Amino acid sequence: MNQDFLLSSYNYELPQTLIAQTPAVPRDSSRLLIVDSPISCIHGTFRDLTNWLKPGDLLVLNDTRVIPARLYGHKTTGSQVEILLLEEQLNNRWLALVKPGKRFTMGTKIVFDPVGDRPTPSNFQLQATVVEQDERTGGRILQFELPQGKSLWQLLEFYGRLPLPPYITDSSSADDRYQTVYAAQPGAIAAPTAGLHFTPELLTELQQRGIEQTYITLHVGIGTFRPVEEEQIVNHTMHQEWIEVSEATVTKVLAAKAKGGRIIAVGTTATRALEGAAQASSAKGIQAFRGKTDLFIYPGYQ
Repeated sequence: MNQDFLLSSYNYELPQTLIAQTPAVPRDSSRLLIVDSPISCIHGTFRDLTNWLKPGDLLVLNDTRVIPARLYGHKTTGSQVEILLLEEQLNNRWLALVKPGKRFTMGTKIVFDPVGDRPTPSNFQLQATVVEQDERTGGRILQFELPQGKSLWQLLEFYGRLPLPPYITDSSSADDRYQTVYAAQPGAIAAPTAGLHFTPELLTELQQRGIEQTYITLHVGIGTFRPVEEEQIVNHTMHQEWIEVSEATVTKVLAAKAKGGRIIAVGTTATRALEGAAQASSAKGIQAFRGKTDLFIYPGYQ
């Protein structure tokens, strides 16, 4: 049996003391592991990227922006509840993870609490009703009651909180530290963490050294919060995520390859978007793509 296909092959010890609860200041002072051959590695600092990337290389960055998708509230019985918005649907309906899940039966009504002292629209109370269960995610479809002409997107600034990764339990940092400095397209429920360490100054320096940059969008979804549980990882069903790889990005990728430059995907989300766009194309190579991918990359993938 191929050991690479066994979940147990990926077990490792991660002491809680090594999980940073607050981001490094400045961002690019975080640690960087450089694997420069199959048998050696170097411990460095993130800003050392300028020494390892070459003129003609192309950085591919994910410009998704995390939305304030975590909402707190109570049922009409008074019980406290928490939801995590996953995906917008039609007619003011959203797919959401709910806690405590067993108590969210059909018809359950939730009244949401505004965040802190943020002023909310006058005489308005955000409410939603459970109208369906989603077997695929274990979540619920919520029907929101909204004022005429308003969308939930507009109200999230009053009611939503930025969701943090489950391993961050004691952070006092401002929300913008959990966004990349180039975050632009709202839709993710978690940050593309590999990009959090770039600063505007570092990006400018890389550009001045002839290292090009381009963007894809992948809205990080529930797959980030859900572990692989199948011992045979090939049996795991990966949750779909929305991606966009533009024609402009494809042009830059092809131009860099034609000149002998390397395509450096910043993190797994950029990798998944590029490979997902290539996989969706009937032609050989990458083409512009806008839609969802359920691509799961594990050893043996070409």
